[in-house]
Amino acid sequence: MKRFYLVALALLLSCTVVLGQAKKKKSTGTKAKSTKTAVAKKTTAKKKAAPAATLAAVTPPKATAPAPKPVDTTKKRPSATGSLFGDVIDGVYKKENNVNVQVIPYPYVRQADVMWSKRIWREIDVREKINRPLNHPNSRLINVIMKAITAGELTAYRNPDDGSDSTFRDIMSVEQVANLAGGRADTIQIPDMIDPSIMRDTVVRENFNPDQIVKYRVKEDWIFDKQRSIFEPRIIGIAPCKLNISKTSGDTIGVTPIFWVYYPEARQVFANSEMFNRFNDASNLSFDDFFIKRLFTSYITKESNSEDLRIEDYAKGIDKLYEGDRIKKKLMDYEQDLWEY
Repeated sequence: MKRFYLVALALLLSCTVVLGQAKKKKSTGTKAKSTKTAVAKKTTAKKKAAPAATLAAVTPPKATAPAPKPVDTTKKRPSATGSLFGDVIDGVYKKENNVNVQVIPYPYVRQADVMWSKRIWREIDVREKINRPLNHPNSRLINVIMKAITAGELTAYRNPDDGSDSTFRDIMSVEQVANLAGGRADTIQIPDMIDPSIMRDTVVRENFNPDQIVKYRVKEDWIFDKQRSIFEPRIIGIAPCKLNISKTSGDTIGVTPIFWVYYPEARQVFANSEMFNRFNDASNLSFDDFFIKRLFTSYITKESNSEDLRIEDYAKGIDKLYEGDRIKKKLMDYEQDLWEY
């Protein structure tokens, strides 16, 4: 009986072991199958994704809307004159050399240092070739002077009626200068159009013509300064001279100074006014440079003398030029006699 129970127990144990091994094999097979299925799915997904990537690489991207261009803030806008290039200038560059120029003042001279002095009057004829820049249509000296007098920058002094030069005491108004330079009204008699035997008074107004200013009278002092050991001229005044034209015959009757300008006062105005240079248009030559550097040609009309006579009072014709050259040579000889060699 015992033997029977032992055999049954052994069979039960063996069946239990066989069933356990069978379940283990089944679970292992299920895991392997699921692993194969997952691997197969990944492979399939890769195969599907590969054509899509290839298609994306071959197919060009869709065109997108262009981005708006940034606003160029540096672009020049139309100026007040309507130009897109800024201010309109008559040239390649803006001339600023003769704007707000400060003149170099004269060296101070004491009366005790002046060993010798001589007053000279001379005339500059703008019809001579070297003096033509004073009468250039775009930069006339008379226009500069008249503009400065009108603006109150210069003072005009009356020329005495007795023929002497101004002492810079009698100041003229702007209206008086305009009447003498131009715009003067004269009353003349003209025959009547209906009855020529009747003469009628007619007012004729003369307009200012800068071409009638043909000369400039210069008053200057030649001094020898022993402190600086220098012999130099100092311009005192300048007077524009106007042609005197006869109202009846139309002939020229000499020239007359219309007013005087004190040169030390006019230097600032002349320095800020560019004049024409026939050798170089890019130069910044001013009217002050023209007079200080003595770039003009002139002839002497008078020197200080005991009788206060002009050269034309005792010399005629070509003798006036010879007398002027004699005075000029006398000035140069005085300077040369001051030194020993």
